[in-house]
Amino acid sequence: METVLPVDRPGYRALRDRLESMTVLGEGRRGEGDLVLGPPGDLPDTISPLSPVIAYGMVETTRDAFTISVREEAGNQINVEIVSGSGKGIPDNYEEKRRWTYSWWSPGEVSPATGTPVREVSIGAGVTLAFAPVEKRIWVHERSGGIVRLIPITNYYSELMIRKGIRDPRIALVPSLLWKDLKSFSDEDLLRAFVAYNALRHHVPLQVDFPPDRRSGIPLFMRQLFRRRG
Repeated sequence: METVLPVDRPGYRALRDRLESMTVLGEGRRGEGDLVLGPPGDLPDTISPLSPVIAYGMVETTRDAFTISVREEAGNQINVEIVSGSGKGIPDNYEEKRRWTYSWWSPGEVSPATGTPVREVSIGAGVTLAFAPVEKRIWVHERSGGIVRLIPITNYYSELMIRKGIRDPRIALVPSLLWKDLKSFSDEDLLRAFVAYNALRHHVPLQVDFPPDRRSGIPLFMRQLFRRRG
């Protein structure tokens, strides 16, 4: 847990302090490995929508690889999930080969997961959007707390298609094409899509100053078809 919640980053240090005041309430909706932590005596919430991932990393061993994810606090509870790549339980003994977490990343650095370059888009003061084509992930970094939040590609891609006015379902409904076409989108395209996505789901506070968004010509009911919860 210490790996994905580095103590030298204020945002993660505060989250660690919260976890230390909590107890394991039981399993979450995803079953074994998904733990719900909260105030002693509380019941685990397995009904409300899952909150966004605020920390994610991996421990690679000679026997398996284990992913660790921590979600934002919601209703005084925090979901922590530890999953093995093979789907089996975590063994008592193993030899560690490597560990990494997106929580270590800062603008200007390569991806902690693959060591490859990422594309960065500055969004206002102290907020950076990052695209990692090799592992096909998007995240946003907040300088003030050092927090790195993973962004679901499907929801973000839907907003990008709406902003660009792309209606062809062979393109608009295939999020994986983002990585094939990433170079064709300008920084402003990517920025506007995130601002629209964030307005619906409010992951980070933003202060962005750019000209009014161009009308896409897509009716409201079509926009609702594109948008999904997440």
